[in-house]
Amino acid sequence: MALVTFSNPDYKDKTVYAVAGSHTETLLKLAKEHKVPVHFDCQDGECGHCLVRVTSVDKKARMGYHLTEKERTVLKELGKLTQDDIDRLSVDDMPSEWRLACQMIVRDEDVLVEY
Repeated sequence: MALVTFSNPDYKDKTVYAVAGSHTETLLKLAKEHKVPVHFDCQDGECGHCLVRVTSVDKKARMGYHLTEKERTVLKELGKLTQDDIDRLSVDDMPSEWRLACQMIVRDEDVLVEY
Protein backbone atom coordinates (compact mmCIF):
# COMPACT_ATOMS: atom_id res chain seq x y z
CA MET A 1 0.00 0.00 0.00
CA ALA A 2 1.06 3.51 -0.71
CA LEU A 3 -0.14 6.78 0.79
CA VAL A 4 -0.76 9.51 -1.75
CA THR A 5 -1.35 13.02 -0.45
CA PHE A 6 -2.98 15.43 -2.88
CA SER A 7 -2.23 19.05 -2.07
CA ASN A 8 -3.57 22.29 -3.52
CA PRO A 9 -3.66 25.77 -1.94
CA ASP A 10 -7.38 26.07 -2.73
CA TYR A 11 -8.40 22.71 -1.20
CA LYS A 12 -7.74 20.82 2.01
CA ASP A 13 -4.99 18.22 1.61
CA LYS A 14 -6.32 14.74 1.14
CA THR A 15 -4.38 11.53 1.79
CA VAL A 16 -5.61 8.29 0.27
CA TYR A 17 -4.44 4.70 0.11
CA ALA A 18 -3.37 3.39 -3.26
CA VAL A 19 -2.87 -0.16 -4.46
CA ALA A 20 0.73 -0.15 -5.63
CA GLY A 21 1.89 -1.93 -8.74
CA SER A 22 -1.51 -2.52 -10.32
CA HIS A 23 -0.25 -1.13 -13.67
CA THR A 24 -3.60 0.65 -14.08
CA GLU A 25 -3.76 2.77 -10.93
CA THR A 26 -2.77 6.18 -12.26
CA LEU A 27 -2.72 9.29 -10.11
CA LEU A 28 -5.64 10.66 -12.11
CA LYS A 29 -7.72 7.52 -11.61
CA LEU A 30 -6.98 7.65 -7.89
CA ALA A 31 -7.88 11.35 -7.73
CA LYS A 32 -11.18 10.78 -9.53
CA GLU A 33 -12.09 7.83 -7.27
CA HIS A 34 -11.56 10.01 -4.19
CA LYS A 35 -13.13 13.16 -5.63
CA VAL A 36 -9.86 15.12 -5.65
CA PRO A 37 -10.31 17.98 -8.15
CA VAL A 38 -7.24 17.41 -10.32
CA HIS A 39 -7.82 19.12 -13.66
CA PHE A 40 -7.84 16.90 -16.74
CA ASP A 41 -9.13 16.83 -20.28
CA CYS A 42 -8.02 14.08 -22.68
CA GLN A 43 -6.97 11.50 -20.03
CA ASP A 44 -4.52 10.13 -22.60
CA GLY A 45 -1.32 12.08 -21.96
CA GLU A 46 -1.64 14.45 -24.88
CA CYS A 47 -3.10 17.72 -23.54
CA GLY A 48 -1.07 18.41 -20.37
CA HIS A 49 -4.05 19.60 -18.30
CA CYS A 50 -3.37 17.04 -15.57
CA LEU A 51 0.15 18.35 -14.88
CA VAL A 52 1.22 17.63 -11.28
CA ARG A 53 4.37 17.91 -9.22
CA VAL A 54 5.26 14.71 -7.36
CA THR A 55 7.73 14.43 -4.51
CA SER A 56 8.61 11.47 -2.37
CA VAL A 57 7.54 11.86 1.25
CA ASP A 58 10.51 9.85 2.49
CA LYS A 59 12.86 11.92 0.28
CA LYS A 60 13.95 8.95 -1.83
CA ALA A 61 14.02 9.84 -5.51
CA ARG A 62 11.72 7.16 -6.93
CA MET A 63 8.35 8.78 -7.67
CA GLY A 64 6.77 6.25 -9.94
CA TYR A 65 7.87 4.58 -13.10
CA HIS A 66 9.82 6.32 -15.81
CA LEU A 67 8.26 9.02 -17.95
CA THR A 68 6.16 7.74 -20.80
CA GLU A 69 6.93 8.95 -24.31
CA LYS A 70 3.75 11.04 -24.19
CA GLU A 71 4.87 12.66 -20.93
CA ARG A 72 8.28 13.52 -22.35
CA THR A 73 6.69 15.22 -25.35
CA VAL A 74 4.03 17.15 -23.40
CA LEU A 75 6.33 18.18 -20.52
CA LYS A 76 8.84 19.49 -23.04
CA GLU A 77 6.09 21.44 -24.85
CA LEU A 78 4.91 22.90 -21.52
CA GLY A 79 8.45 24.02 -20.69
CA LYS A 80 8.71 21.80 -17.61
CA LEU A 81 11.56 19.74 -19.09
CA THR A 82 14.29 20.58 -21.54
CA GLN A 83 15.82 18.05 -23.91
CA ASP A 84 18.88 18.02 -21.62
CA ASP A 85 16.59 17.12 -18.68
CA ILE A 86 15.02 14.30 -20.68
CA ASP A 87 18.43 12.96 -21.73
CA ARG A 88 19.72 13.14 -18.15
CA LEU A 89 16.64 11.41 -16.73
CA SER A 90 17.03 8.60 -19.27
CA VAL A 91 20.73 8.06 -18.54
CA ASP A 92 20.70 8.56 -14.76
CA ASP A 93 17.55 6.47 -14.32
CA MET A 94 16.02 9.29 -12.26
CA PRO A 95 12.34 10.23 -12.05
CA SER A 96 10.99 13.63 -12.94
CA GLU A 97 9.12 15.67 -10.36
CA TRP A 98 6.78 16.90 -13.13
CA ARG A 99 4.33 14.27 -14.26
CA LEU A 100 1.00 13.89 -16.01
CA ALA A 101 -1.50 12.43 -13.55
CA CYS A 102 -3.12 10.34 -16.28
CA GLN A 103 0.21 8.65 -17.08
CA MET A 104 1.92 8.15 -13.71
CA ILE A 105 1.37 4.71 -12.22
CA VAL A 106 1.38 4.58 -8.41
CA ARG A 107 4.18 2.55 -6.87
CA ASP A 108 4.74 1.24 -3.36
CA GLU A 109 5.87 4.59 -1.97
CA ASP A 110 4.34 7.52 -0.16
CA VAL A 111 4.18 10.63 -2.33
CA LEU A 112 2.97 14.20 -2.23
CA VAL A 113 1.08 15.29 -5.35
CA GLU A 114 0.76 19.03 -5.83
CA TYR A 115 -1.80 20.06 -8.42
